[in-house]
Amino acid sequence: MSQVRPMRADARRNYERLLKAAAVAFAEHGENASLDDIAKRAGVGSGTLYRHFPTRQALLEAAYVDRIEAIAARADELAKELPPGEALVEWLNELCAGTIQVRGMKALLGSAVTDGSSLAVTACGTSMKEAAGRLVEAAQREGTLREDLEPIEVLRLAHGVATASELADGRGEHIRRYLSLLTDGLRP
Repeated sequence: MSQVRPMRADARRNYERLLKAAAVAFAEHGENASLDDIAKRAGVGSGTLYRHFPTRQALLEAAYVDRIEAIAARADELAKELPPGEALVEWLNELCAGTIQVRGMKALLGSAVTDGSSLAVTACGTSMKEAAGRLVEAAQREGTLREDLEPIEVLRLAHGVATASELADGRGEHIRRYLSLLTDGLRP
């Protein structure tokens, strides 16, 4: 059984610098920001970037894991504050707004919900699926959400709402309207 060795201090610094540079680059250029540019901004070579993050997806996840975890945790906060159906809609609103406001996050969530099996593969996807699952099941028990709806479907539809709202005005000002139209169709 092999042990995982802790990261050396210089490797840890490089890792942190890469994450900071990635967050800035993704905010400026979206998920297609140049990985070579990210490495340069961090003051490391491309090989160092790929040693820490073998794929663009891995770098996106690492850059946004805290935000994803916060959005997932927000589901539980809303579930304590609001009736189940309202909690689900408010969480979807916050999720959609976050995916528009934080460039690069929409691509991360979009790729996570493309295929139901791939969502469970990533830590970010697992958090989102579990949060959606808790809210969806509570709303179904309450009778405000169709019984045949799966949490992954709700996440896919939310991604579509975010995309539609972004296409409409680039800022997400139509999210609540589009969610209202969507949730009307999701009622039993």
